[in-house]
Amino acid sequence: MTSSPTPESARSLGRRGEATRQKFLEAVEELLEEGTYRELTVTDIARRAGTSPATFYQYFSAAEDAVLALAIATVDIAGPELASHIEGRDWSDARGWESSLGVADAFIALWEGHRSILRLIDLATDEGDRRFRDVRTQLLGAPANAFVSVLRDRPDRHVVDPLADAGVLVSMLAHVSAHLEGLQSWGADSHELRRSMARVVYLTLTGQSPPGD
Repeated sequence: MTSSPTPESARSLGRRGEATRQKFLEAVEELLEEGTYRELTVTDIARRAGTSPATFYQYFSAAEDAVLALAIATVDIAGPELASHIEGRDWSDARGWESSLGVADAFIALWEGHRSILRLIDLATDEGDRRFRDVRTQLLGAPANAFVSVLRDRPDRHVVDPLADAGVLVSMLAHVSAHLEGLQSWGADSHELRRSMARVVYLTLTGQSPPGD
């Protein structure tokens, strides 16, 4: 299978080419919100993008390639964005609690804004697709590495394995964000779910209960 253009090679397309490629990616995300990955066709993507299948094949060799390109493009932005809510923050006392809430909000907002492609990344990873597994690793790796840096700088040094703690944190945040609707239908309050996520972040990073708890 011919690989879709990487972000680096996409830049060589020129401004007009990049704009066309972006239209295809936006079309893919819209269609994934309306149906399943298995139903996605090149004709559907081209029609939604307002162009032709022939034009589509100038950028991607198959619908699957466009889906993978969308996953990569989403993660290229989302990973560093998640990490930015962790790196260089003050994790002490009330400021640390506000930072913890900010981390929870960032994860929730990401899944609310890109639920269809993130769900597909999880599904393809579970099915053993190494390409999507690598994308998921990149997505969670950025905030995980940021958590590791904070844990290693903890003044009390009572962290047995920063990598393990960071892995648990990002897995929890991602899983809860992906299943908020289900948890709410189960009866959990959305406000309290956010606070619970933040509480785990704060406790893990500082070794203390949040201020006011």
